[in-house]
Amino acid sequence: MQKIPRSCGTHDGTFHADEVTACALLVLCGLIDKEKIIRTRDPQKLAQCEYVCDVGGVFDPERKLFDHHQAEYQGTLSSAGMVLNYVRQTGRLGAQEADFLNQSLIIGVDAHDNGRELHSKGVCIYSHIISNFTPIRTDAGTQAQDEAFFQAFDFALKHLQRLMERYRYVQSCREIVAQAMAKKTDYLLFDQSLPWMDLFFEMGGSAHPAKFVIMPFEQHWKLRGIPPSPEEKMKVRQPLPQEWAGLLDKNLKQVSGIEGAVFCHKGRFISVWETKEDAMRALEYILRHPSSGEQP
Repeated sequence: MQKIPRSCGTHDGTFHADEVTACALLVLCGLIDKEKIIRTRDPQKLAQCEYVCDVGGVFDPERKLFDHHQAEYQGTLSSAGMVLNYVRQTGRLGAQEADFLNQSLIIGVDAHDNGRELHSKGVCIYSHIISNFTPIRTDAGTQAQDEAFFQAFDFALKHLQRLMERYRYVQSCREIVAQAMAKKTDYLLFDQSLPWMDLFFEMGGSAHPAKFVIMPFEQHWKLRGIPPSPEEKMKVRQPLPQEWAGLLDKNLKQVSGIEGAVFCHKGRFISVWETKEDAMRALEYILRHPSSGEQP
């Protein structure tokens, strides 16, 4: 039977995050067209599709079949994880890009779809958001289900596109962060606002001596403490001075003795200053008086 080029079959009825995301991944990587996504359980119609996701009872990447419901498959992936591996192995996504998507999204989709992730009250994850696109009424007909599926698909595709744009932007800053780290000082200084933290730890930041970062922040400059490790991003290696905690404007100016003082967070991990020179003065004070920044 001749296949419909750039088509993808997936099951009709109620949908879930895994097949919605699998289809979005295939579109993201230029392998299928949105207009050729076919929602059906009819074996003859599925046989005409170039790709089949989350239906059909077969997992065979060489034949572009990605189902995980059959007893023969004993792995931990959903159709989303299967398709991600496929686009990695076929070179449609680089290994680092695929790893990023896996860590930032797909692992959770696979876990949720296979019942390995329990729901916590008050916590809304990506899979819950996709589920909320399903029709409100449980007796919704085929047209309503299909319309809802494509609304969820559009959301998923835009989310994937934004994740990849952000990832590529972060990676474009790698050399700037590497140059700052190469100085091996106890602070990192950047003359532009950029996403430094993930790159810092990717390049051995856990063993780097820097304790603070200084960079532009909107119309001002910020002095921020560096976390001890990527697993402890809510902590800092050295807090800002206790006497600065929670102070604003004139109160912080008075206590710090720096005319350009704007704000110090009560958590003592970040402060804002009017100019680069003000932020450097704040840093110099902290480095001269390390006891002022002792952990509470």
